[in-house]
Amino acid sequence: MEDSRLIDALRAQGIRDSRVLRAMEALNRGDFVEGAERSNAWRDEPLPIGEAQTISQPYVVALMTQALGVASGERVLEVGTGSGYQTAVLLGLGAEVYTVELRPALAERARARLSGAVGQMLHMRVGDGWQGWPEEAPFDAIIVTAAPDVVPQALLAQLRVGGRLLAPVGPPDKPQQLLRVTRRGEASFDTEELLAVRFVPMTRGEAGSG
Repeated sequence: MEDSRLIDALRAQGIRDSRVLRAMEALNRGDFVEGAERSNAWRDEPLPIGEAQTISQPYVVALMTQALGVASGERVLEVGTGSGYQTAVLLGLGAEVYTVELRPALAERARARLSGAVGQMLHMRVGDGWQGWPEEAPFDAIIVTAAPDVVPQALLAQLRVGGRLLAPVGPPDKPQQLLRVTRRGEASFDTEELLAVRFVPMTRGEAGSG
């Protein structure tokens, strides 16, 4: 289970969704990092996971999950499996998760960590995050864990009406914004700017890390 110091820090930073806090408290972040980094897992900071990727800062994971507003039983597309930590939080909320990771080595390690959920509420594949998972669309929610310059149109097309997409958007050399996009109709979308953030860039053919 998660170190209580981390959960207390998340509450102090304004994370109020009790379901999100419980889902994160039920996990051990150290299980999602390698070797010496496990002793730092309770810290509210990103950590390396190999392949020049990181496991996201817990506050960012909590904030994004809270902003996505996932209900139990919803179908969620995650672009960028990474360590599998964000995936595990979504599963802890009772979501059915479809997660896409570009890097086979990261996908393999995440699959091993999440093996108990594969085939039940978790569906994983190696692929291009920009394309999403069109054959399984529409999704109730989509979460993107790396920063595209613009929100990929393919992902917007895979949202159901009423669905939400959360993504950090902007080039790496300029301020990025965490956006929440809600689909109101066939071609109608509402976009909210939630927070200035800094994420690794998402390029064509690339998924992020979570």
